[in-house]
Amino acid sequence: MQIHELEPGFAIADAVMPADLDEVARRGFRSVICNRRPGEAEDHPDDRALSARAAELGLEWRCIPVTPGEYSEADIEAFGQALDGLPTPILAFCRTGKRAVHLWAHARAREAGCDIASLLAAAHKAGHDPQPIREMLKA
Repeated sequence: MQIHELEPGFAIADAVMPADLDEVARRGFRSVICNRRPGEAEDHPDDRALSARAAELGLEWRCIPVTPGEYSEADIEAFGQALDGLPTPILAFCRTGKRAVHLWAHARAREAGCDIASLLAAAHKAGHDPQPIREMLKA
């Protein structure tokens, strides 16, 4: 599990397994957002084991499953509400972290006074190509 901070109080990770949530809690995260779809891979039949372990550890859990590159208005709105409403720090994850960083960028870009260049720099620093994000935000 690779964790990359995108902004104070928010980080992304690649695939998280139930046992990884112990480390997530040890690192001080208070909330977790899962962006993986049920059945998308053998290692992720659904989020039941993850959400159960999160509850045992006292972590807030939110599942906003999305298909890579297909982010509806409802998905972006739900992610923005999670960013605003969940206890921080928050860790969002998917298989590679790409969906989590894309949803974060979409949600933050809608805020008044958002610095798009900072969003792109944070994505790049976290190991994600900022060009697809730039293109999505222009659309």
